[in-house]
Amino acid sequence: MTISRRAASLSRTVVATAMGACLVAGCGTLPGGSGGSGGTITVMTFAPEGTGATNMPGMTGMAKAYERWVNAKGGINGRKLRVLTCNEKNTPSGAADCARKAVAEKAVAVVGSYSQHGRAFMAPLEAEGIPFIGGYGVSSEEFQSPLSYPVNGGQSVLIAGAGHQLGRVCDQVALVRPDTIAGDTLPVLLNAGLRANKMADAADIRAAEDSADLKPQASEALAHTTGTGKEKEKDKGCVTAVLGERTETFFDAFRRTEPQRRKPQISSVLGSVSQSLVDRTGGRESPFEGAYITSWYPVASDPVWEPMRKVVTDFAFGDDTVDPDDSGAQTTWIAYTVLSEIVKRFGEDEDVDARRVKRSLNESQPVKTGGLTPDLSWRYQDMRAVAGFPRIVNGQVTFQIVQSGRLVAQPGEKSLDMTPTLVQAPRTA
Repeated sequence: MTISRRAASLSRTVVATAMGACLVAGCGTLPGGSGGSGGTITVMTFAPEGTGATNMPGMTGMAKAYERWVNAKGGINGRKLRVLTCNEKNTPSGAADCARKAVAEKAVAVVGSYSQHGRAFMAPLEAEGIPFIGGYGVSSEEFQSPLSYPVNGGQSVLIAGAGHQLGRVCDQVALVRPDTIAGDTLPVLLNAGLRANKMADAADIRAAEDSADLKPQASEALAHTTGTGKEKEKDKGCVTAVLGERTETFFDAFRRTEPQRRKPQISSVLGSVSQSLVDRTGGRESPFEGAYITSWYPVASDPVWEPMRKVVTDFAFGDDTVDPDDSGAQTTWIAYTVLSEIVKRFGEDEDVDARRVKRSLNESQPVKTGGLTPDLSWRYQDMRAVAGFPRIVNGQVTFQIVQSGRLVAQPGEKSLDMTPTLVQAPRTA
């Protein structure tokens, strides 16, 4: 009996040692990690939901739809995609919690996410070497961290682009923006676009991020932009509001402020104004009719979005938070397109982990996104000399207008790379 017990004990020891060695060598797939062909790739998408400020549930909804779609067709090169989602709650602690969850679950990347609390979420990701692919672009850290791989130019190019768009038609501009750290960069960027068109700086009007009463800001904006009464083409004021979900609240208050006075041209950026917002507020009769809108991407009616629309139709399963016209969902789609293209470059038996994904992003040839953006590459030679935003590799914007209740391309305006304008802008971060 003694010999039998010793033999059994020795056998268990040998098996345990062999299994441990196999795990270390990568023979199998650890939970949340990825092995070769047939393994599972874990990623995370986080965004704020159910908060009193900006909410982006369509981003996590789009991520889950992408997961179902890509797995239904066999995964990415045979690797199953596991998408974790997290409510960032629009707080630093919420953002940090989501990042720590990504670390705990051994995510190979955080993809297509939204948070203005870059310092809170980027530090845990950097500590573990987890790349941040295709964030929405509202925090400066997304354009500074060596582990961030943005697919658009973020709020910086949108606001600079809005300055360019307004600088051609206005002689007085007022900016209404959140009274936050992220919001503090917006006047500098808008003014960079205005100055490129030899315009004076905009009036800077701050609003509490969760304010429900924006009448004081509406009155102040109107006071700053009331024209002189002359009939010159550019002798009119313009008001641009970048308040996320509160943008509708502001323009409703603005519309009701002293209606007998001449109203300025209104404008905003995608993310603060969307097609669904125009539809919800009256379509052709919407107060946003005629508004100028700056975007990163082609108009939602462009055929280049058809693959995404089909995935939303077939795999969103009635999730009404996933709107293919929404810039958040669009950004998440592009970010997952990048992830997929990068993973396809790995060999069938090659492990896919955060470190290898990061190296591939740093060294690979440009990634195509089906015409939704210019080809994207994050090699050292692709970085731009933009103070405070060195990780911008795509400074392109498109100019749109609300016409007959639809967001359409602004006549006579082609897409424009705002990088040269940002290079001339004062440092904002």
